Amino acid sequence: MSISLTVDTDLARITLDNPAKHNAFDDGIIEALIRAFNEASANDKVRIILLGANGKHFSAGADLNWMKRMGELDRVQNQADSLRLAELMRTIDRAGKPVICRVQGAAFGGALGLICACDIAVAGDDARFCLSEVKLGILPAVISPYVVRAMGARQAQRYFMTAEIIPAAVAERLGIVHEQVPSDQLDARIEAIIQALRQGAPQAQLKSRDLIEQVADRPIDADVIGYTAELIATLRTEAEGREGLSAFLDKRAPRWSAS
Repeated sequence: MSISLTVDTDLARITLDNPAKHNAFDDGIIEALIRAFNEASANDKVRIILLGANGKHFSAGADLNWMKRMGELDRVQNQADSLRLAELMRTIDRAGKPVICRVQGAAFGGALGLICACDIAVAGDDARFCLSEVKLGILPAVISPYVVRAMGARQAQRYFMTAEIIPAAVAERLGIVHEQVPSDQLDARIEAIIQALRQGAPQAQLKSRDLIEQVADRPIDADVIGYTAELIATLRTEAEGREGLSAFLDKRAPRWSAS
């Protein structure tokens, strides 16, 4: 099995599970990941999704045999195939639950798209990253919206061109991952983030994506001010907002953090 999905109470674990091939992915893996994320998103019991990988490496990126097959197809067929990868990235980016990515070892090529599409990414200090596509005469085109959002245009300009290996500490500084920690502490750090997420209101957490999208890199003008004022007014009158305020005043835990 190359992909596994397991649910433990409120946590869905989606795991790349082909360590013999360094968890490289192909069109079949892409479809399996789309299905797994959609299934986890639709599960009312799930509050958090954790994307990880078995074995020494997170993912070597695209499977070479798949790349070879794609090279034998025409442009229309290649576009259809690429759109499925784009669908996977969008599915992760807009998942119905917060998504954490756990990274160890190598994360090359398209694997950076998986990482940067997640809400939160944490790596072990043994992790290394590479946008290696130019070595094959191509570009990280489909994953670029998520990678550039994470690391910024100026840094992307360098690493798209050079295909340099990026150590974990540099990846943290660039924004590819939020943190890098000693490898033997990686699972403990992931667990701490899971516990932090469990304290927040589920719908508010998801709506934070929309808020950030609306205000990032925009002037603080009348439209932005109006949007943010309307948003907070709406949230204060919705069920989660009322429950959060009531719990605070009553000095009790809100219902969503009962677990």
